[in-house]
Amino acid sequence: MPSFTLGHLASQLGCVVHGDSAVEIHALSTIEKAGPGELSFLANMKYAPKVSTSKASAIIAFEPLTQFAGATLVSQNPYHDFARTLALFYQAPRPAPGIHPLAYVAPTAKVGENPSIGPFAVIGDRVTLGDNAVLHPHSVIYEGCTIGDDFIAHAHSAVREFCRVGDRVTIHNGVVVGGDGFGFAKTNEGTQAKIPQSGITVIEDDVEIQTLTSVDRATIGETRVKRGAKIDSLCQIGHACVVGEDNIICGQTGLAGSTVLEENVIMAGQTGSSGHLTIHKNAIVWAQSGVGHDVPEGKIVAGSPAFDHRDWLRSSATIPKLGEMLRTIRALERRVKELEG
Repeated sequence: MPSFTLGHLASQLGCVVHGDSAVEIHALSTIEKAGPGELSFLANMKYAPKVSTSKASAIIAFEPLTQFAGATLVSQNPYHDFARTLALFYQAPRPAPGIHPLAYVAPTAKVGENPSIGPFAVIGDRVTLGDNAVLHPHSVIYEGCTIGDDFIAHAHSAVREFCRVGDRVTIHNGVVVGGDGFGFAKTNEGTQAKIPQSGITVIEDDVEIQTLTSVDRATIGETRVKRGAKIDSLCQIGHACVVGEDNIICGQTGLAGSTVLEENVIMAGQTGSSGHLTIHKNAIVWAQSGVGHDVPEGKIVAGSPAFDHRDWLRSSATIPKLGEMLRTIRALERRVKELEG
């Protein structure tokens, strides 16, 4: 693990040191667990009371921490700068430079400069792969794909035939880009006939897709994940969906076919859409919500079916009282009957 002075970190991050800039930092940790030689961060002021007892050598924060015995690295964005610092201390392992002799690269494929392609990786016919590609063992690029620079594919991930991937895209273990959409037509005999999934999936620049997520290809046309979107593990992006710029799609979310998410949408964990609808920009869907209709710009929705989160909160508050309310109503009904009699 490398070691840096606090002054060096400040110069790398564009931050200001309040305290001893010569302090050596060799690791990062949480406010509660950090010890001497370790750096932490404070991005949410509700955790500020913990600072006074922290044994960290330094903390990244919005302003100097007068109640903290160590140094403060003053930042305009502590959480982002903590992430940037982590990148200085930790680089994920990658296959050795070059193409491993146990990898397969089709004769018609074009591989850019400086690849790191591990054993048993497969690059199919007529693939175009950009510079600085990293393919971990058992990753597969099917025939006819076009992939940009700085692509990372972790073990057992796949990009299916004819799909297009931009620059600086990372797909994690078990991700499938361009698997068949779920399309079947009932025959006159009542059986299900496969509908050929002739479309593609397009992944734009700076997208990250985490483990065991599927982004299906379209029946016709394309499924598209736009620039900067981040998709968590165990998600399903159905055929012909559009995931907008800088979207956050949290774990176990499922988008049915032809769902359109505009820019800066947040889908919290275990959310879903019924398809053929639009969630407009800056909307937020709370965890475990089911969206069955368009969501207006900037709206926060919750529940299943999803509706305005403030109404949902009020409704949720009444649920524990329903038994008592029912008993009261029945008592009132009996009293009314007595008075009427």
